[in-house]
Amino acid sequence: MKIDIERLGLKNVPVDPETLFSFPEGIAGFENCKRFKLFHEEGQSAAPTVFWLQSVDDGEVMFPIVAPESLDIEYQIELSDADCALIGLQSPEDVAVVLVVYRDPAAGGKIAANTRSPVILNLKTRLGMQKILQDVHPTLLYRAR
Repeated sequence: MKIDIERLGLKNVPVDPETLFSFPEGIAGFENCKRFKLFHEEGQSAAPTVFWLQSVDDGEVMFPIVAPESLDIEYQIELSDADCALIGLQSPEDVAVVLVVYRDPAAGGKIAANTRSPVILNLKTRLGMQKILQDVHPTLLYRAR
């Protein structure tokens, strides 16, 4: 299978269908986008490492994502039985939590992270979901530099 990644100007990028992540409910605002490919820039040395969640269903939909730890944020997210069933989660070791990052016009175009709606990826089943949190209390970790 080949896809176009319009935001990066790439055409006919080969994608193994076995490597796709499926989002049964889509992502908020993009419910019609169910299949995504995870990419990262080769040789990227800047921290935090940014990955790209590219929709296979709509070439114009792409989300930059980062691990919360790379932003010194730590989560303890409680998933319901329905959440676990949705992504086929059997073990917490199979999960990756990532945050969508964006340019915040209200903050003068600075980079911000959507901490209220982390993306949960089951690395074993390759199923994902966006968890909308009602009360967000991420722990900020501060590193001495």
